[in-house]
Amino acid sequence: MSYIIQAENLAKSYGEFLALKGISFRINKGECYGFLGHNGAGKSTTMRMIYGLSTISEGWLEVLGERIAPITPPHLKQVFGIVPQEDNLDPDLTVIENLEVYGGYFKISGKEARIRGQELLEFMGLSDKTNVNVEKLSGGAKRRLVIARALINKPKIIILDEPTTGLDPQARRLVWQKLRRLKEEGVTMLLTTHYMEEAAQLCDRLAIMNDGLILAEGSPEKLINEYVLPFVIEVRVSIDMLPPNINEKIGAMGGRAEYMVDSLFIFTENGREMWENIHETGLAQHACYLRPANLEDVFLKLTGKREEL
Repeated sequence: MSYIIQAENLAKSYGEFLALKGISFRINKGECYGFLGHNGAGKSTTMRMIYGLSTISEGWLEVLGERIAPITPPHLKQVFGIVPQEDNLDPDLTVIENLEVYGGYFKISGKEARIRGQELLEFMGLSDKTNVNVEKLSGGAKRRLVIARALINKPKIIILDEPTTGLDPQARRLVWQKLRRLKEEGVTMLLTTHYMEEAAQLCDRLAIMNDGLILAEGSPEKLINEYVLPFVIEVRVSIDMLPPNINEKIGAMGGRAEYMVDSLFIFTENGREMWENIHETGLAQHACYLRPANLEDVFLKLTGKREEL
């Protein structure tokens, strides 16, 4: 299979500190691939090496079949569209002027940049904001404009660094809708996010990272099926107040007790049955919450750390 990006034993050191400890991954054309991890896990370091803001210390990286060593060459940077975590729009310019100026960095003529810019504003639902100063835009509109700007050079690969941080739920879902449209058009997307739901909504596959390593990789559904049981009961009782022999009682009922971030989670194949008989463990039903297992459960189990959601 031909991969649009692939890495083998990729490592990055800063003096004595090893930020990335030898990771390997393959990204297919047209998929959304996510890097999921807490701050300092190594996901941003990986992204920076891919689009050329950081050199490679060890291992190798290929983009579009071209080996990168030690840094992404300028001609390959042209295939990327970058959506940074912070909105770094020019506050002195209008919406369309921001796109026109950015297009100049790719040697796109002013006329062509305006044509492309207007098309992108239509695509991102911002056509009524063409001549508005960016300072007057809402947070959600600014994020959509940053994504539109990243598309001005018609990139083959889009790097999305925390694309919806700080947005309200409605604005976040609108951005998700636009990103799905891009994927349908064959654009490859690399995503870092703290939002577990975002990763589940957008990613075809993802890598869960911790301490410079990839702990697990696969589709959200595959990771949930592989690492946890289908249902979970969150116990809202402090650990020091749990009934005696709780682990044995849960096991006898066919469940699995997991302790993560100072809380007890009961995983089970049959959520309703466990829920209806939870009193047999000594727990009160009102102190427990039954739900389907999700990607956050996998993340917690593998890393032991809860992200700020």
